[in-house]
Amino acid sequence: MDLDLRKLRYFVAVAGTLHFGRAADELHIAQPVLSRQIRALEQDLGTPLLTRDSHGVVLTDAGRQLLTDAGPLLASAHAVRRRVTVAARGSRRITVGFRAGIAVAPAVQLFAAQHPDVLVDVQRIEWDDQAAMLLDGRIDVGYVRLPIDEAGLCVAPLYTEPRVAVLPVGHRLAGREQITEADLAGEPLVWHMDTSTQPTRRPHPNAGYLVRGVDETLEHVAAGRGISFLARSATVFYSHPDISYVPVPDLASDQVCLAVAASHTSPVVDDFFSAAQAAAEITAECGNYEMWQLGGGAVSKHD
Repeated sequence: MDLDLRKLRYFVAVAGTLHFGRAADELHIAQPVLSRQIRALEQDLGTPLLTRDSHGVVLTDAGRQLLTDAGPLLASAHAVRRRVTVAARGSRRITVGFRAGIAVAPAVQLFAAQHPDVLVDVQRIEWDDQAAMLLDGRIDVGYVRLPIDEAGLCVAPLYTEPRVAVLPVGHRLAGREQITEADLAGEPLVWHMDTSTQPTRRPHPNAGYLVRGVDETLEHVAAGRGISFLARSATVFYSHPDISYVPVPDLASDQVCLAVAASHTSPVVDDFFSAAQAAAEITAECGNYEMWQLGGGAVSKHD
């Protein structure tokens, strides 16, 4: 039995809203049509996916499992459509995504020597879209920072880099050569929205500001609303007159990885992947901060 992707999209819409009427409006179809399609999908799979009663709509165990698996599957189908469209235009192009503070240029230069006819686009990505953009084909290769949901992806460690504390220039610890996590106990935090990426526990569970990216982090810290933590690359790529960066050696290092969709079949993407790994190796062997400022990164080779 082939899984009907249209029915699967309908199911995801209902599962996301737990309301047939709202899901039908989102899909621009009549509610009776949507109900018939969901029943047909349940018949195809041989199991109920939703329970309906006077209290509303609830996912069954099978429905929850299907919802978990549906995201990567639908994203992969969308990626196939995008790649076919690009191929039909006859263009030779790949798109590389990167998180803040990660230099892409060294890999692009190595790759260009092998494939001068392939255009490499680069696109900034954030923690909450790095997996989705790989799965749906908006980017072909991603320089990502852990953690990342690896479902449907191939993820390879690339390098690690130490973390620094981000402090207002008037902070009592600003300007020191280095500090410890204990020195910052009790400090209010400018907290990343993805709390799992933070290298230290939150001092006050109900305190702090939630931010999405580096720029927001710096502005909140500069305004004196708290401190934060970033990978050391921030000290090169993000300067701010009201910010002081101080190394915190006892914090866990930040892990940078390369990632591609597990379903990809492009030799060109594989070649860029190899070029990125080679660029990181070269930089790690140079082992000096000046090289990183030129684009490679002050990194340590991953064993």
